[in-house]
Amino acid sequence: MPIAQLISPLALDQRKQQPGLVILDCRFALEDPDYGQRSYAEGHIAGAHFADLNRDLSAPVIKGVTGRHPLPDPLQLLARLRAWGIEDHSDIVLYDDGPGAFAARAWWLLAWLGKRDGVFILDGGLKAWHAAGLPLSLDPPQTVPGQFNGQPDHRLLLDAEHLQQRLGRPELTLLDARGLPRFRGEVEPIDPVAGHIPGAQCAAFTDNLGSDGRFLPADQLKQRFAEKLGDRSPEQLVAYCGSGVTACHNLFALCLAGYPLARLYAGSWSEWITDPQRPVATGD
Repeated sequence: MPIAQLISPLALDQRKQQPGLVILDCRFALEDPDYGQRSYAEGHIAGAHFADLNRDLSAPVIKGVTGRHPLPDPLQLLARLRAWGIEDHSDIVLYDDGPGAFAARAWWLLAWLGKRDGVFILDGGLKAWHAAGLPLSLDPPQTVPGQFNGQPDHRLLLDAEHLQQRLGRPELTLLDARGLPRFRGEVEPIDPVAGHIPGAQCAAFTDNLGSDGRFLPADQLKQRFAEKLGDRSPEQLVAYCGSGVTACHNLFALCLAGYPLARLYAGSWSEWITDPQRPVATGD
């Protein structure tokens, strides 16, 4: 079974009463951290649990040391996943408002813990759900705690020290999921330093989507990333972004295109710039 899978709103609506199905609402807004919880309380897909990026899918920030969304402690994450009813063989559907970045973060965390089958992202997210005329619920989910047994796979990660050692090597493909103006350093609305990691290519995560907000077909995604890779091996690809969230969207899209699950620099730009000795580039 492919590691990256999409599900349509109509298909989810037909399956949402399936025994053992777990649905996670991953809505979040960087500019309004309470947006997701508030929106969930105002209506969510029936049976969904709310997974908060800051509280559930990240660890607390250590100023001057970590990026803006450090990886959560594996044991604490496992406890949350079990509390939501997740078992080793559960089918899981993840959604957010539409672009899929926060849902992709949850997808990557599950893959990191070894859950690599039966995990779906709702294609087009809640916007597509609304467009299909499907209802929301105010009812809290009914849950029996699960017994998911996960172990973090550190092969999926590359830290700042090892990434810096690889800069300039011809085999490295380093993809930055932020938009082009931030990549170039022309604007920086979030972090205190503008620019990108030297040698990176801009691969804005939003370009994985069509005008309808759904993921592009696999062959189009394959062409997109083949142009970034050139003749380099996908095994040497590393993804990053501002804080390790939207990079997961690129990793999901790469898997949709048939590439293997590549590594994530989880601290990403917001961690990279905590050390003034690390190099910074601007422009293309």
